[in-house]
This record gives sequence, C-alpha cells and structure tokens, in this order.
Amino acid sequence: MEISVKVPAGAQRLAVLGASERNLKMLREALGVHVTSREGKVVIGGKPDAVVVARNVLETLAELGRRGAPPDRRTVLDLIADEAQAVREGGAEALPGETVEDWDGRLSVYAAGRPVRPKTPNQERYLAAIRENDLVFGIGPAGTGKTYLAVAAAVHLLKTGRIKRVVLTRPAVEAGEKLGFLPGDLRQKVNPYLRPLFDALADMMDVGTVQRFLETDVVEVSPLAFMRGRTLNNSVIILDEAQNTTRGQMKMFLTRLGHGSKMVVTGDITQTDLPDPGDSGLIDAARRLGKTPGVEFVTFDRSDVVRHSLVQRIIEAYGEEEARPRARKRPVTSDNPEVVPQVGPMLP
Repeated sequence: MEISVKVPAGAQRLAVLGASERNLKMLREALGVHVTSREGKVVIGGKPDAVVVARNVLETLAELGRRGAPPDRRTVLDLIADEAQAVREGGAEALPGETVEDWDGRLSVYAAGRPVRPKTPNQERYLAAIRENDLVFGIGPAGTGKTYLAVAAAVHLLKTGRIKRVVLTRPAVEAGEKLGFLPGDLRQKVNPYLRPLFDALADMMDVGTVQRFLETDVVEVSPLAFMRGRTLNNSVIILDEAQNTTRGQMKMFLTRLGHGSKMVVTGDITQTDLPDPGDSGLIDAARRLGKTPGVEFVTFDRSDVVRHSLVQRIIEAYGEEEARPRARKRPVTSDNPEVVPQVGPMLP
C-alpha cells in the first residue's frame, strides 16, 4: 500500500522531516516502510498497518510544527511507539477499503497529539455504551468528561467515515444571571451558550478544520430550539446541559433521531438552572426510559472527575445531594400518568 502526505513549507517542514530528514529515517528503521520526500509531500509505502502509523506520526509532527514546538528525537520515537500500539489495539483511522470495529481503547481525532482515551472505569463504560447503543445518557457532576468524550466519539466516527455529520446542541438557559439582550447576529447571540462545545471541538481539530466543517455543515453547533421539525440521519447528535431542558424540549429532541444516527445526552441533575428543577427533562427522561431496550444510562460520580484535583474537592464540599430534594417536588404516584418510577441509583 502506498499513500502520500502533504508537507508544509518553511519551519513546519523541518519539524516534519527533521534535520537531514532524520524523522523519515526513524520511520524507516522502526516500521520497515519506504518513505521518500519529494515535491512538497512524503510518499509512504509498505504494509497497511505500518503505513497508517507513519501517516499519523507525520500528521502529529506537522501539528507540532504549527504550534511552534518542533519535536526532538525522543518525542518522535514516543509518537511512533504510541501510534504503533494504537494500531495493534484496533484504534487507528481507517484507510480506503479498511474498517475499524474496536475503538474503545483509543479515539482518533483530527488534532495531532496524544490520543483520546478513557481514564476511569465509568468512562470506559460510557464509550462502550456509545459504541453499542443508539441513545446514551451520561449523567454526573462537572469535570467527569461526559461532553468531552461524547464529542471525541462523534469526531472519531466522523473521521472514520461511519457518519456524515456531527450535531452539537444545548438549551440556551442562563446560569442564574440575567444577561439581557446580546448584540450581534443570531450566531453571535447564541455563541456564549455554546462556547463549551466549541472548546471541545477546538481540542480535537485545528482551527482551519473546525471552520471548514462549520461552513459546510459537516459539524453543526446550534441551540436546542433549532432542532424542532428536523430528522437527523447518519449523524451523531449530542445534547449538552440536558438538565436545563423542559420535558417538552427533551421529547422534541429525542424524536429527531434518524436512520444511521446516534444520540448522546449529557447533564448534571445537581446543577439545574430551571425555575423549578422538578420540571427537568433529563430527570423525567431517566424515569421514563430507564428500562427501554436500546437506551443506555451511564452514571458518573466524583471519582470520575478528571479536571483539576480541586474540582473533586469542591463537589464533595457542596455535596451532590444539595439539589436533589428540590427535584422531587412532583410526586411519583400510580395515578399520575406523566411520571414513571425512577431509574436505579441515578435519582434519589
């Protein structure tokens, strides 16, 4: 198999090739591939797995060059080792004619750097649930990777050709503050609410790729209100901050699921910004859909926090039970057809 990789000019070219094409020599020796540089590109030939590794390493080196961080010899060797292990685990991006079935060990995203991997058992369960189900709910406190891993899984499925679009949405609800009228056009007005989703995308794609995908609607980031009336096929649709949806909004969102698509719903029931937390569509969906075949719920706790270590202590100090008594205003009774029994340990 033979492929070519475009090489940037100037200092970035040196970061990719290395001094006297040292990096290409290391690829030849470590992977047994044929690598030649000519006319602004590198041509790689050899066994498919080795070609994938070499291609991924060169893309990573190009990204490091764009960031102004030219790699040393040890960095290049570590990259080769990491990418070779990823291919052995079945997590590499597919080349034409290949399929990749096992992707729970490593998620392939567009931005170069270390691969995205789960860090806790619950995160592993979460990615397995996304792989195996068409509708997954991730419920837990801040900092547990609910949104980040969902976006990473979506980007991976997009990059490997298993879906055609990624749709990211969240309700435009202010977190306890009244911001008044925001200036600008529609996109500028909703951007503050959608900023966390843009941040996750920026971590997985370079600026040019994000802009190109947004302009061509390969990636769509929009407020929840824009979902009404749509059917989304061959897509991954992620609803973030779902605790701030109403029951009607949650029903509307869930019924957008089309053929060949997956939905991931994330939220923290202890941080509801609705006037009456008992009206949360996330809490209601957990009660209604807990035993529905094809729907998976994954619950995170403070042990899954992967942000700064202080975040876990902050969660412990405030207590996860703080908001839960308020969320039980609507009684669960046999003569109330709007409510069904709660789901396992997820709700108090």
